Amino acid sequence: MTVVALGRVTRGRWTALDTGRGPLTYREMIAYGRRFARAGRGVWYSAAIEVIWPCLVLLTRFRARGADNIPKTGGVVVASNHLSFLDPTTLAAFVLEAGRVPRFLAKASLWKVPVLGPIMRNGRHIPVHRGTTTAGGAYRDAVAAVNAGECVAIFPESTFSDDPDHWPMKGKTGAARIALETGAPVVPVANWGTHRLLPSTVWIPRGFPRKTVDLVAGPPVDLDDLRGPDPSREVLDEATARIMAAITALLGVTRGESPPVG
Repeated sequence: MTVVALGRVTRGRWTALDTGRGPLTYREMIAYGRRFARAGRGVWYSAAIEVIWPCLVLLTRFRARGADNIPKTGGVVVASNHLSFLDPTTLAAFVLEAGRVPRFLAKASLWKVPVLGPIMRNGRHIPVHRGTTTAGGAYRDAVAAVNAGECVAIFPESTFSDDPDHWPMKGKTGAARIALETGAPVVPVANWGTHRLLPSTVWIPRGFPRKTVDLVAGPPVDLDDLRGPDPSREVLDEATARIMAAITALLGVTRGESPPVG
């Protein structure tokens, strides 16, 4: 069973269960973006962030909590639920404000898209060649990035949730495998509200009125009893279940609802 601990205000950020904090105002959203980590972003990745963030300021109202659960240094895996094409953007902003530059695992076809391809390469994101003999390269690259002290961001579901009520689906084992091999912490994040701004079935954002986007990070998932060489399928499944349970619990707190059993 996953337990999400009550938090406290630390250095101006709100931990996971501080439900009293309202969404950021325009002025606070602008100040939020000024705190983004900049070192190591790359020129094209930085340019994309500087263009996209003002759009998010106009279209969204962030309610960001629990950022202090993301370590300031060292390798870390950040794992989030997935509801919209906007999720990488909002999750990146959340992680950048926490002081880290996220490297995303993403489908390799994005590297072939004009404009987006150079951003993905320059940002040192990690391509996943799904269904090919080279698919394992993404795992090796992610492990190398975490061992080098990077922050690797993963959507364990690998696609948008198809649950009619938008609860997370069963996750794939990639995040667990990376965490168990590297010994790095896995920080769960609930990302809620992006599906109202950009539903998975449309391409044009529904920005007015502004949509509230909730981002909540919880404490690292306890995997210590599962660590060891050559984890079995049962161990990987258990680690993945714990990660997804932590994400789901945070999402329940964010939504003010009890997640469905199972």
